[in-house]
Amino acid sequence: MTTDESTRKPFTRPDKHDYDSLTGNTWSVHGGNQADETTGAIRTPIIMANSYRLPTDPTTIDDPGFEGLVYTREHGANQRGLEEKLAKLEHGEAAAVFGTGMAALHAAFFTLLNPGDHAIVSNVVYMRVAGLFDNLFPAKLGIEVDFVDITDLEAVRTAVRPTTCLVHTEVIANPDLRVADVPALAQIAHDAGALLTIDSTFTPPPLMRPLDHGADLVMHSLTKYYNGHGDAMGGVVIGDRALVEEMRTGAMFHVGGAISPFNAWLIMRGSTTLPLRLQRQCENAQAVAEFLDADPRVAHVAYPGLAGHGQHAAAATQFTGGFGGIVSFALAGTHENRLRFVNDLRVITSAVSLGHDETLVAYEQYPDGPSAAFAPVFQEHGLIRLAIGLESREDLIADLDASLTTAYGPAR
Repeated sequence: MTTDESTRKPFTRPDKHDYDSLTGNTWSVHGGNQADETTGAIRTPIIMANSYRLPTDPTTIDDPGFEGLVYTREHGANQRGLEEKLAKLEHGEAAAVFGTGMAALHAAFFTLLNPGDHAIVSNVVYMRVAGLFDNLFPAKLGIEVDFVDITDLEAVRTAVRPTTCLVHTEVIANPDLRVADVPALAQIAHDAGALLTIDSTFTPPPLMRPLDHGADLVMHSLTKYYNGHGDAMGGVVIGDRALVEEMRTGAMFHVGGAISPFNAWLIMRGSTTLPLRLQRQCENAQAVAEFLDADPRVAHVAYPGLAGHGQHAAAATQFTGGFGGIVSFALAGTHENRLRFVNDLRVITSAVSLGHDETLVAYEQYPDGPSAAFAPVFQEHGLIRLAIGLESREDLIADLDASLTTAYGPAR
């Protein structure tokens, strides 16, 4: 795997106020934080204000490059600090944070696409994103879309049209965990005069930085790993400053979707421990995946850290320090067997979402349409997704083993 290279200037003393003097992990702690001059508090306070005092000449707020704060739906104090931190963690010029991950994704697509444009989208993406491209954008905006196996680079090239403006994928696809070759996709998109947008929710830094691999924009649901505690929602778009500001002044200003000051503060708090949490989650996920892969009661395991994964080599080339915190697998037998397995778990909680401090499991039998691109075993038996947390890996494996025994009997 690659290593997380420091961007520190040679022979420069580290300074928490100077990003270029720090490694990314140190910036995760200090980035965007402003001590409170009134009280001396060393952390940015929650600024629960809708409006800010206008400058002496209010007409200047429409000037290019105006740096002041006016109205929290457009830009707030906590929002600004979080954007500074996230932009530099992803090696981007600017960031715009939104109320949810879907608001951020919608803002990017709404800004980049016009009627008659064509988009190439991975045929396995988060179901709400699939709904945007399968239904809303074609019906409401006249966008043309091809859903393509993003790991088949020739199929992506073949899908390109003269009107192609966008290629979009997740780094690790939700939920079947195929892995995109971001540099190769960037080359295809740019050769076509299109942009490559990457949802990197499953692969936050330092695990992956898609902008370093040629992507034009990177998006995250901040609800997941950045927040890390399952108690706040948010989303972000990061990339070129001009593009990001176009999304802010268009989709955010006119459509809404701004993050609340409290959620921005919570996510800023959570992001300080992201590197440590992610390391533990990746280590736990690797151990859990290896346990499940070796268990004869398990029909199939998808995890990029397994040598048998179809894109293991691409993952090893692109990722830093692990292969993510999500493990997807299939259990044979009946629907009732699988329900018995999930409901017997005593450490792992049955719930949606991911990136939390606790491990979550979600079992679903997907309809024929959405599951058509899945491996046949997932189509036949449904898909169980583990979002690995911070517990002891020994406890997680023991919990899985006990529930497998309840549903299927002892391993043989």
